[in-house]
Amino acid sequence: MLSYAIRSPTIKVVNRRLLFLSSIYSSCSSPRFPRNKSFLSTMTTPSRFLADEFPPYSRLEAKPFFESLSNREKHYAHYMSRASFEGTRVIVAQTNPNAIPIYNLILDIFRDEETGAFINVEQLGEKSGVSKESFEQFLQYSAQFLGNLSNYKSFGDEKFIPRIPAEDFEKIVQAAGKQLTSEVKQEIYNVEKNTLLGFPEDGHLSGYYSQDMTKADIRLVQEFLEEQQIEPLNTRVFKTDEGYKLVTASSKVAESRKYTLNDGKQLEISFGDFQEEMAKVAENIRQAAAYGANEHQTEMCEAYYESFTTGSVEAHMESQRHWLKDLGPNVETNIGFVETYRDPQGVRAEWEGFVAMVNKEQTIKFGNLVDQAPTFVSRLPWPSTFERETINKPDFTSLEVLAFATGGVPAGINIPNYTNITQVLGSKNVSLGNVISAQSPDEKFPFIKEQDLDLYRKYRNPSFEVQVGTHELGHGTGKLFHEESNGEFNFDKDTVTSPLTNELIHSWYKPGQTFNSTFKAIASSYEECRAECIALTLSHHQDILDIFGYKGQEAEDVVYVMYLNMARAGLMALEFYDPEAKKWGQAHMQGRYAIFNVMLKAGQDFVTIEKTDNQSLEINMDRSKIRSVGAPAVADFLAKLQIYKATADEKQGTEFYLDATSVPEDWKDIRETVLRSKQPRKVFVQGNTFIENDQVVLKEYEPSAIGMIQSMVERRV
Repeated sequence: MLSYAIRSPTIKVVNRRLLFLSSIYSSCSSPRFPRNKSFLSTMTTPSRFLADEFPPYSRLEAKPFFESLSNREKHYAHYMSRASFEGTRVIVAQTNPNAIPIYNLILDIFRDEETGAFINVEQLGEKSGVSKESFEQFLQYSAQFLGNLSNYKSFGDEKFIPRIPAEDFEKIVQAAGKQLTSEVKQEIYNVEKNTLLGFPEDGHLSGYYSQDMTKADIRLVQEFLEEQQIEPLNTRVFKTDEGYKLVTASSKVAESRKYTLNDGKQLEISFGDFQEEMAKVAENIRQAAAYGANEHQTEMCEAYYESFTTGSVEAHMESQRHWLKDLGPNVETNIGFVETYRDPQGVRAEWEGFVAMVNKEQTIKFGNLVDQAPTFVSRLPWPSTFERETINKPDFTSLEVLAFATGGVPAGINIPNYTNITQVLGSKNVSLGNVISAQSPDEKFPFIKEQDLDLYRKYRNPSFEVQVGTHELGHGTGKLFHEESNGEFNFDKDTVTSPLTNELIHSWYKPGQTFNSTFKAIASSYEECRAECIALTLSHHQDILDIFGYKGQEAEDVVYVMYLNMARAGLMALEFYDPEAKKWGQAHMQGRYAIFNVMLKAGQDFVTIEKTDNQSLEINMDRSKIRSVGAPAVADFLAKLQIYKATADEKQGTEFYLDATSVPEDWKDIRETVLRSKQPRKVFVQGNTFIENDQVVLKEYEPSAIGMIQSMVERRV
């Protein structure tokens, strides 16, 4: 077995006089506004906590595709959009329960108290008496809070605070006729503790657990839930005098149930968490059901309604079965407690919901990819015994997002996450076209060599489209070895051997266990890394490139930019690593960092890093060695990821992955360089739909801080 312990990368020193110096406020100046010297000169807050100064705003262009829908389809899209966004406060509370008052305050500031309409922002700025610079930064903080649906970054899980002093913040609040309480001010500005999301025991914050819950407490509850085969996806856990209380999201409050745990403590399971929000979600889904295009959509909505009314995860599973049968709809939607990225235990899911229209031209490409899925999957680096007996061809669609209720809009999706369903019925893969294509003219690309920049700009989006397609296809691959509750196995334990040991496999998933509950905190990142590795392992094959229309030199350029982009993402991932806590703040970036290290250690100068004359770094990649050196190294790493996952070998799998994603102490200078080159993440401004005279109309907003705020005010959630 190869070891992937990380060692320092090959760094060629171009200029020995280069010093990795960092100015704590180097990112605080702006071409539009001068540095707020009075604030920054007295502030001791590290710059990493400051909100982005002027992030790029992108409008999710949806109108042409929305207008192509029938009025019935528009009504269905409208009510499912409303259902999705009615869970907005759930997302805020799941991230940081203390942030709900900030969310309310921001909306109240920009909403007319009598009419509920969006206010005149310019008048508020003048009335506040603060400088234009301060008011602009107030707008930026407000927009970024609403974009992340928290004061913690959706990509990085780190707290951010305004770039203006609390005094200016308070003046603006007062000018709006509102009050900034000491508690809310403390929550907005305090960075003394709980600056990262994670286990409370480690000094971090979690919306899924009370701050007095220890890791041992969390494990104790989880072990009981697994024994009872109770899914925790839509739950939170709090400590009580008698033991623990597990609260379940539902609009109805059913009678609670009490159990005695192994240590004698009591566990109470109750219902009615997020009761008001779930009631609004369910009502909009009930309205949407009347406009379903077919029986699958209607039955899906009925199952959703039951799930969000009663808190039944089984009902949500049933909704996903109907969803998988609804192939090729003009309006695609999914909703619920879906991804477990932000639960430090990796078993509780964040609320999300999306509605999108099909891009039929792009979908044809993905359909061709799916049609040949068995051929492509057969190239993955594990024996057939580790692959599903039948490749359930996923429904792969290119969508244009109308609405996505989430703290961070992704570029692609592969769901459902219920392995008991996907192993039998397959999954749906979704590529979000207007997310992938959203660009900012001011966007910069640090760490790309000057001679590669034009090529990188030209093929970054096309290569990412291929990567997303094969990445999402990858999520649906690989068998998990299970023992069923009746004692049967989904594999022959007397013949199946591990390619790592050539011995019979000795571990598998027991009844009630899932990949997430077994691999816990690393599960989401581990799986994202596996899917990214699959993308790099498959995408360089010409028959896949043919599907997307790339041949000859253009195909080679697409492959090169894809690998180069992954290496750059892996280097940039250091931004999301906290060296003091030794903690990663973003699942995808942790996985990309692991792949970057695989590339570095592939040898033969396939990938090296160079210091430059301008206090930065450059990635050198020998494109002639992608297929001979880079791809085989990634495939070997991928094989181990799959084998540990398939066999439920949590111990070795965790050791392997943590080893691959550990950051050496001597990478401190490299990380500081990455932080100095940090680019603000895009903020996506989404439209709203309204019903006027039984017609559904779409209103879109300008891609700016004001447009972001106005869209949320008029969404009224």
